[in-house]
Amino acid sequence: MSSYSKTSDSELYHLLKTGDRNAYTEIYQRYKGLLFIFAYKKTANAEEAQDLIHELFFMLWEKRAELHVSSELSAYLFFVLKNKIFDLFRHKKVSDRYLEHFSNYLIADQKDTDHLIRHHDLSELIESEIAALPVKMRKVFELSRKTNLNRKQIASELDLSEQTVKSHIHRALAILKTRLA
Repeated sequence: MSSYSKTSDSELYHLLKTGDRNAYTEIYQRYKGLLFIFAYKKTANAEEAQDLIHELFFMLWEKRAELHVSSELSAYLFFVLKNKIFDLFRHKKVSDRYLEHFSNYLIADQKDTDHLIRHHDLSELIESEIAALPVKMRKVFELSRKTNLNRKQIASELDLSEQTVKSHIHRALAILKTRLA
């Protein structure tokens, strides 16, 4: 292993392409610290910087046979790392937009849910107050509001005068306003 410490980057690169694990390890040992510092300065997050370095070296080993490094190995490594950092920032931007959209959706959904619950509670309260009305008044009111019959039709159906129907509806509304206020 120590024989690789004095090997040039160019030679290490050619050995790496042939699958030499010791050359790979030497490249890793030689550049991991500098690459980490670079990544950490850009991301301000040690875990993200470490992950980026691991991704870079994983890719370096996996694609070693297809690599075409036309410049210095160090320049190539920094270039690839810089692109990985840009990808990370792009991904974060998309993630942040998604999270913001999702958060807005949850808030809107929560408002809708809250509105539905209040609507349901109010409906139950109104129904219980209608149920508490005197029997004839309740029948007149329900026919008026739930079946949309007019006074004449209600009077005919319940065998009442139109004036009685009108009176029941007005009194029912007055009672409900008082109780629901």
